[in-house]
Amino acid sequence: MARILITEDEDSLRSFVARALRLDGHDTAEAADGAEGLERLGDGAFDLLLSDIRMPVMDGIELAHRASSAFPDLKILLMTGYAEQRERADDLMTKVVDVVDKPFSLLDIRKAVAQALAI
Repeated sequence: MARILITEDEDSLRSFVARALRLDGHDTAEAADGAEGLERLGDGAFDLLLSDIRMPVMDGIELAHRASSAFPDLKILLMTGYAEQRERADDLMTKVVDVVDKPFSLLDIRKAVAQALAI
């Protein structure tokens, strides 16, 4: 299956998403903020970056810009619970597969990741 980096500052949500994606056979790695996520991306080849938009240190918008520049074949899927944050991602729509609204169910995130990987 795919190798996925989950970048999310809320520990419980990050763990929930990682467990959900491992149910589908994916290999997951985790980061607590965008700066750590960017560093982890350099550790090896990832198929998908799944990142929250609103995080400390470096937000998901900046992470997506940097990740798409450094890894042009990387698929990027963003998550947010804030409508205004979704609007901030508009300039990324050529680089980002989609933006998933929080809160989401286990089925929702698994389906969003499967669709992102199928593109």
